[in-house]
Amino acid sequence: MQVALVVPDRELWSGEARTVIAKTTEGDIGVLTGHAPVFGVLAEGSLVEILNDDAEPVRAAVSGGFLSVADDRVSILAAQAQLSGEVDAEAAQRELDSALSEAEPGPDEPAEAKYARAQLRAAGRA
Repeated sequence: MQVALVVPDRELWSGEARTVIAKTTEGDIGVLTGHAPVFGVLAEGSLVEILNDDAEPVRAAVSGGFLSVADDRVSILAAQAQLSGEVDAEAAQRELDSALSEAEPGPDEPAEAKYARAQLRAAGRA
């Protein structure tokens, strides 16, 4: 199936894949060839994995957005995203520490902290 990961200013990645795994606000979704059409809202600060038989998995941290599946095409439209190889883990850790130190007390983590955690997961640091 054809997959495209897009942010507002560019296409981050596109190519063939056998599986796409993402976290939506409704739960985790795994997409294989022949998957029924679906539209989902990506969870804030989550990880998208694109698996292909020929290469290393593509991992991307996403801050939120949408996932659309139709006709063996998967479109991942993210507000902000970063591929694992582009992540500066030290900068992401500083961002996480800063976001948590400035956060209001409560059960909800700020969006900036969620995205920084996703970047660290994409980089294999969490």
